[in-house]
Amino acid sequence: MSHGVLTREQLGHLRHWDNLSRQLPNDWSLMQGKGVSQDDFGGYRFQLAYMVYGLALAHRHRLPAAPGLFAPTIRRLIEKLLMPEVWLYWRDVSRGGSVFNAHLSEGLAEEWDPVVRDNIMYSAYVQSCAALHDQLFGTDHYAAPGSLTFRHWSFFWGGPEKRFAYDRDSLTEHLYWLMVESGYLGVACEPNCVFQICNQPAILGFRLHDQITGGARADDVVAGYEKAWADFGRLDDAGHYAMMISQDTREVRPNERPSPWVDAWCGALMNTWNHDFVHGHYRRQVADFLEPGPDGTVSVPSAPARQVMGQEIVSDTCDFGWVAAWASEMGDRDTLDGLLAHADRFMTPTWRDGGLYYPRNDTPSDADGRRTEIEPMSGNVLLGYARLNVADGLRRIYQEPWPAGHHDAPRLAAVDRDVEVSRAEVVDGVLHARLRRDRTVPGEGTVTLAGLPPGTRLWLGGTEVTPRTPSVLDVPDGAAVDMVAAP
Repeated sequence: MSHGVLTREQLGHLRHWDNLSRQLPNDWSLMQGKGVSQDDFGGYRFQLAYMVYGLALAHRHRLPAAPGLFAPTIRRLIEKLLMPEVWLYWRDVSRGGSVFNAHLSEGLAEEWDPVVRDNIMYSAYVQSCAALHDQLFGTDHYAAPGSLTFRHWSFFWGGPEKRFAYDRDSLTEHLYWLMVESGYLGVACEPNCVFQICNQPAILGFRLHDQITGGARADDVVAGYEKAWADFGRLDDAGHYAMMISQDTREVRPNERPSPWVDAWCGALMNTWNHDFVHGHYRRQVADFLEPGPDGTVSVPSAPARQVMGQEIVSDTCDFGWVAAWASEMGDRDTLDGLLAHADRFMTPTWRDGGLYYPRNDTPSDADGRRTEIEPMSGNVLLGYARLNVADGLRRIYQEPWPAGHHDAPRLAAVDRDVEVSRAEVVDGVLHARLRRDRTVPGEGTVTLAGLPPGTRLWLGGTEVTPRTPSVLDVPDGAAVDMVAAP
């Protein structure tokens, strides 16, 4: 059985993600952070990808019989993930010039293809999100040639159209060989910079692709990755995750200060394949980042902004949100509850068009020193991700594909926008769902059922009903109602 009926807050996060997925092209309302040029940790690519991950977690662990609720939203988010506004930063970042690769910049050229080299901090998310969609819904949607195409043309600059066509299989193959060419150390984010964090989504993507195709790329990559990093150690001298390694010098950069996002982001993702190691270090690591507050609330102070070349770095670290996501994956309910309690008390939870989020606030703290600062990545995505996740949730997606026959089982194959689903699972061959029609949202108020054996009978709120058609059911107005479809 799944993890019970969704709470009002969990439903609010799902609605918010659906709302964001429906915004017009290049309408990034509520998603703009402090950073510029989409090259920091609050960029659109991360918000979009972790909304997809959060939806995948909710479907896999909480509403397993409602593919029709999740698949359209995930496809809309992936469509946005492919938009030039999300990846054009790479045209500039690919040339180098940062403190980590300035000495190499003379040999680097402007690169328009955002996945052909380096940039695993984008390409791995496209790869893993496409594989997540196809694995979760039993389809080859993103295996179609050109289904993952990056294109840009402007009347005003840039010359002819730039078009780079990939698909689920060709992109996975390309990233695999980039990993092999690196000696399994990992693919760089920016030139010369191999982050532990950003290679974890690629490993997840390899596993999902293996689940679809029957391959074993993930096992090969993990074995090579473990061997390659054995010479350097995953942890720095203080016991926190090493942030990155320079390709040319093989110098490992520790988690300075330390910064919460480094440990939290890495641990939340690496748990997919390295469970014992991640859990074994979690308690000691997280203790360095938590600050107790009133009435059981818990906060995460951020390390001071770094000074580089006489400039203060302005970026979204997303520390608070990443620690919440990490705690959720570790099954650390006390820490997660304390963080969510802090967010609900000090970070202005806001309802908009039926969706719940925590709006951007650049003010570090209130008059009593309680953290109020929150970025769109945390407020739009990570707190909802944490609230919807379960212990080892991402790991279970990695380790435990759907059982045989899942995609043919009774299910909600389509869900109108104005229908709220707080339960959807099959128990002993019987489809159970809890449905509510929300008249404040446009829609026809129906769900489409599939996989029902002949002779199935339907009940709403304990009363047997006859659907509009054999597969289309009208959801009544009023409070949430339990639906049962039994042979």
